[in-house]
Amino acid sequence: MMAVMRLVSLLPSATDIVYALGLGDDLVGVTFECDVPPADRAGKLVVVGGRDTRGMSPGEIDAYVRSQRAAGADLYTLHADALAGLEPDLLLTQDLCRVCALPAGQLTEALDHLGCRADVLSLDPYTLDEVLGTILAVGHRAGVPERAEALVAALRDRLAAVAAAVGGRRRPRVAVVEWVDPPFAAGHWIPDLVSAAGGTPVAAHPGARSAPTTWAALTDAAPEVVLVAPCGFDLAGATGQAEQVAARFPGTAVWAVDADALVVRPGPRLVDGVEAIAAVLHPDAVPPAPADATVRVA
Repeated sequence: MMAVMRLVSLLPSATDIVYALGLGDDLVGVTFECDVPPADRAGKLVVVGGRDTRGMSPGEIDAYVRSQRAAGADLYTLHADALAGLEPDLLLTQDLCRVCALPAGQLTEALDHLGCRADVLSLDPYTLDEVLGTILAVGHRAGVPERAEALVAALRDRLAAVAAAVGGRRRPRVAVVEWVDPPFAAGHWIPDLVSAAGGTPVAAHPGARSAPTTWAALTDAAPEVVLVAPCGFDLAGATGQAEQVAARFPGTAVWAVDADALVVRPGPRLVDGVEAIAAVLHPDAVPPAPADATVRVA
C-alpha cells in the first residue's frame, strides 16, 4: 500500500495536476485561487492569500501589479505559520511568473526560517510538452509514477486524435490575446495549443514569456481568428473583454475563451483547450466544445 503523503499546492495548475492524479485526499493546503474541483475545498487550508481582483478592470489590475512590483511589495502572502502546522511532505510551487503565483525563492526562505524539511518541487514549463513533463514529475515525487504515465499517455492520445482530425487542412492564422489593457500577445505554451489545434499562431512568443504589445501589432499580424483568453478570467469575464476587442478587428472572427480552465494554467486541462480551439478553427472536423468553453462574439 502506498504511504500517505501530505501535499501542499501553491498554484492552481498544480492543484489541477494533483486531482487528475487522484491525490485530492492527500492535498492539505492550497491557495486562495485554487478552485478545482470547486466543491472540494473543505479540509484544505488556504496557505497563500492575495488581493481579490474580481471587481477590478484589466487596466486597474495591471496598474495594481505594476505599483506593487515597483514598490518591491509581494503580490501574494504566504501564511507561514499555517503552512508549518500542516507538516507537509511535498510542496508544489513555481518560478515561472511572479504575477501568477508565489515564487519558489520566497517559499524556500520561509521553510528555512520555520525549519520545515518538506520536499519542494518547482513547476516551470514553457511549452506544452514541458507541461506534460510536469505531470510526470509530480507523479514521481508523490509516489504515483504509474498514474502519471497513464494520464500523460491518455492526454497524448487525445492530442494525436486532434492532430489526425485536422491534419492536411488549411491552418488559419490565430492571435491569442492574453491580456487586454495593455494588450499582451500570448507566450509560453499557448502558441503550442493553437498549433496542436490546427492553427498558425501569429503575434505570439512560443516557448517564451508573454509580452506586452500594441493593438496595431496585433492587427498587422492579420489574424483570421482572435481568441481572447485573459489570464485569471473565466468565460463570462473573457466574453465582456472580447466584445470590446472585437471593435478593433472588423471582419475578423473573435472568440472568448475560458482562460483559467483551458489556456493559462499549465495542467492537464490544456488538452481540453486544444480540443476547444480545434472546434473553433475546424468545427466540421472535430466534436463541438462544451458550451462553457468558448463563445463567438463577432
